[in-house]
Amino acid sequence: MKKKMTLAQRVNILRASVMGANDGILSVAGIVVGVAGATTNSFSILISGLAGMLAGTISMAMGEYVSVNTQKDAQKMAITHQKAALEQDYDREAAMVKQKYVDQGISEPLAAQATKEMMADDALVTTVRERYGFNPSEFISPYAAGIASMISFPTGSILPLVSITFFPPKIKVLATVIAVALALAITGYTAAILGNADRRHGMLRNVVSGLLTMVVTYFIGHLFA
Repeated sequence: MKKKMTLAQRVNILRASVMGANDGILSVAGIVVGVAGATTNSFSILISGLAGMLAGTISMAMGEYVSVNTQKDAQKMAITHQKAALEQDYDREAAMVKQKYVDQGISEPLAAQATKEMMADDALVTTVRERYGFNPSEFISPYAAGIASMISFPTGSILPLVSITFFPPKIKVLATVIAVALALAITGYTAAILGNADRRHGMLRNVVSGLLTMVVTYFIGHLFA
């Protein structure tokens, strides 16, 4: 029977999807706006955007896959070390867990009782979580993360491609900038929620970075017009 994903694993897949969509919006917007600064030829702009979308999709998917695999390998090594530590000196590892709880403001008798119960239930999970900060039962699938990015990047890139292609020539750049700014506000806000960060700062930071990217690429393209 296939094991169900935990909430943490689902959140991490969602994070990969949101960041993939955000990068798709931002990367392709920078490309098409930059090319629009150099030429008004809609076909040239569209082809450059499609090329950027394809390259970005492959890059994001492989990058996410490699990144998650690297993290997973490091976590597996930490688990191996922790197994050895428990075999060599169980009492020292239990004392480490108890001290962690005391440092968090739990009274010493309660910390000792909690440590005893949790170590009896699963000493490896308890000590890995307290020493290294992750749950050994919640590995993220590199395949799931890579597929999430592979789907979300081109999905996000559709917005700037459609905007720059179908809006009238006189307003296509401005309309694309506005559409992209709105989309980046949404992805920035969502990413801040997933990361438990300040929503307003996350949204503002994302929009400002997107606007700067498009302004810079537009004027670089304009130099070659």
